[in-house]
Amino acid sequence: MTSYKHTQIGYLMLVVTLAVLGLFTWIQITARAEPPSVNSGTNFAITAIMALILFILVSFTALTTSIDKKYLQIKFGYGIFRKKFLLSEIVSAKQVKNHWYYGWGIRVWFWPYMLIYNVSGFEAVEITMKNSRIYRIGTNVPNELENAIKLAMNP
Repeated sequence: MTSYKHTQIGYLMLVVTLAVLGLFTWIQITARAEPPSVNSGTNFAITAIMALILFILVSFTALTTSIDKKYLQIKFGYGIFRKKFLLSEIVSAKQVKNHWYYGWGIRVWFWPYMLIYNVSGFEAVEITMKNSRIYRIGTNVPNELENAIKLAMNP
């Protein structure tokens, strides 16, 4: 049973993904207009690289945060990149604002040392674990997420 679930969509990442897809489509169309090259393996390599870049971009277009009886879980896109936090290991949760230079995606920040999971905006909830590790989870509804974590920590 899930007591909290929210998905934040990274609209800028969607626009970037569509722009990159358009660029790759244009490259493929213009490449086919040229005479066939001697090395057809190069075309395959370019197509594979394009597919990999699109796969990565699509993976970071949304961040779903959910809480059940035991875990706080986050997953990007369709779930290739995910993380689980045991609720019993969380010491605190508080709303924070990320600096613009923290970026989006999965980030390691060294001062202070923390892992950041974010797809859009600067709002986040910072959780501190019993082992003193700090994580920031981006969300467009930080008050709801903070309250849900605190409620789940103290049932």
